[in-house]
Amino acid sequence: MSDNTDKIKVLSTSKSLSEEVTTSQAVDPATTAQDNQSSLETPADKIELVQEVIVKKKPSRKRSKRYLAGRSIVDRTKEYDSFAAVELVKKLSHVKFDATITADINCLSVGDQTNVTLPHSTGSSVKVAIVDDDLLAKIAQGEMDFDVLLSAPAFMPKLAKLARILGPKGLMPNPKNGTITDKPEIKKKELEQGGMTVRTERKTPVAHVIVGKISMDTKELVENINALINALSHKAIKLTLSATMSPGVKVKLG
Repeated sequence: MSDNTDKIKVLSTSKSLSEEVTTSQAVDPATTAQDNQSSLETPADKIELVQEVIVKKKPSRKRSKRYLAGRSIVDRTKEYDSFAAVELVKKLSHVKFDATITADINCLSVGDQTNVTLPHSTGSSVKVAIVDDDLLAKIAQGEMDFDVLLSAPAFMPKLAKLARILGPKGLMPNPKNGTITDKPEIKKKELEQGGMTVRTERKTPVAHVIVGKISMDTKELVENINALINALSHKAIKLTLSATMSPGVKVKLG
């Protein structure tokens, strides 16, 4: 009898637990609808505002008919040898003045620079100045009538005080481009005869070098270009030759 009593107690207990579970799981329809509605609503602090932004495209640059006609005869997939490139650039030039021929060089990285001396004049004069006490006084007053500034090492402590004036203009002498030298007079003569420091732009690995004028002999232009290529062979990855207001021509580097 005691066994039957125990069984009844167990069954009774199990039934009560089952009832509790069933009761706890019972869902009020009104509560369910409210919960569903709240789950669909996004809190105000999580709402992302989407603002329509209209980007205006810059109008494409309009080229002259002569420019477009010239570009049509250039094979833009081909790299020309120096002689063929110069001859083609001369043919493409349509301006009435003595156009400048420029080499645009794509380098490996920003900050690349190389010293090079071109064998022939480019037709553009370079004003070179050597630091002395009189020039220091003029620079302090904002007078800078030169393109390149050379300095002997002994003058650098004095020149450092003017770095805020010279630095932004790219005129501060430094040893990397050879403008700090024990023999500034020799360096000045070298620069005036075609020596230059080729450096990239500040933010892009591209350098621009004037190699001559349209009126120059083709042979001289070719020799200037080849000297430039030889000096930049380990840094340049692309060279494009063009005259003022004329399309560019790709030049072989090797």
